[in-house]
Amino acid sequence: MAGLKQTVLHDLHLRLGAKMVPFAGYDMPVQYPAGVMKEHLHTRDAAGLFDVSHMGQVILRGDGAAEALETLVPVDILGLKEGRQRYALFTNDDGGILDDLMVANRGDHLFVVVNAACKDDDIAHMQRTIGTRVTVEPLTHRALLALQGPQAEAALARLVPGVADMRFMDVATHAWDGADLWISRSGYTGEDGFEISVPESKALALAEALLAMEEVLPIGLGARDSLRLEAGLCLYGHDIDTTTTPVEGALEWAMQKVRRTGGARAGGFPGASRILEELETGAARRRVGLLPEGRAPMREGTPLYAAETGGDPVGEVTSGGFGPSIARPMSMGYLPMELSASGTTVWGEVRGRRMAAIVTDLPFRPATYKR
Repeated sequence: MAGLKQTVLHDLHLRLGAKMVPFAGYDMPVQYPAGVMKEHLHTRDAAGLFDVSHMGQVILRGDGAAEALETLVPVDILGLKEGRQRYALFTNDDGGILDDLMVANRGDHLFVVVNAACKDDDIAHMQRTIGTRVTVEPLTHRALLALQGPQAEAALARLVPGVADMRFMDVATHAWDGADLWISRSGYTGEDGFEISVPESKALALAEALLAMEEVLPIGLGARDSLRLEAGLCLYGHDIDTTTTPVEGALEWAMQKVRRTGGARAGGFPGASRILEELETGAARRRVGLLPEGRAPMREGTPLYAAETGGDPVGEVTSGGFGPSIARPMSMGYLPMELSASGTTVWGEVRGRRMAAIVTDLPFRPATYKR
């Protein structure tokens, strides 16, 4: 694993018996001895702890930070209230997605979390485009943990009682063991839970304190992927990228009315002309959920066809695997709009043989966020 970066919890992963793999330039745990299936189901039933310290944490500071960030995303940042967080998208001039991210209003600054594989490019993008208007401050000494599952609140509240009063997408600072924890009630599993930005000097102690609780198990990237897929959530670089627009990616919900045609601050972000037009008239293709018939998963790259025989591919699977909670294969992919309605049958070619799959609404499993 020479040349790979390590998170501050790397030695803990090894001590816990993790199988390590390269991911976004880091040596990361893909699973622990319990295995992906048990880790997935434990997160759904109790609570799972994820090391997501490889992700980028950035502060935007200065007057007009929200206004400046709005020039890069098709999202209402000015209307984001203090103590709240919102999902956002960096777009390019063609309307493609550079990255998806979380933005929190922490009063005197914005706190931004970006994907690990994109963080260097994202930071450079912000510095180049809005760096003369605001201070773009990458955080290099904070770790990031995610605690997810129906018992996440009970577990974290033993250490930080105030989290019980938080609701989905709330953000707050709570003191623990002499450190400020920046906590959001959010995550990427479809479960209730929290993401915790913690000084690196306290990350190991916090992780060990949580893992000492009976309901908390360490969870690797394997189960993280199956959990987010069941929740119908995109993985950047797979389900969305620079060749997909937010409308094609079925992410219209992330674009508030104020930034759309007719809104008070319509447009003004990269790719606005194409994105706003697609919001009005629709895109040529769309990300959909797929339930393959039978037990064989349709994985990323599987070509999709409109008929059982003949014809050229009409789309492709972008994520796919087995859903432990739904006990069946599941996939996401792109199809022409005319084939994107729920209940439509398409065919995926798996090992040279076409197999039926039914287009279905997302998510595959309903979310359990605390509203």
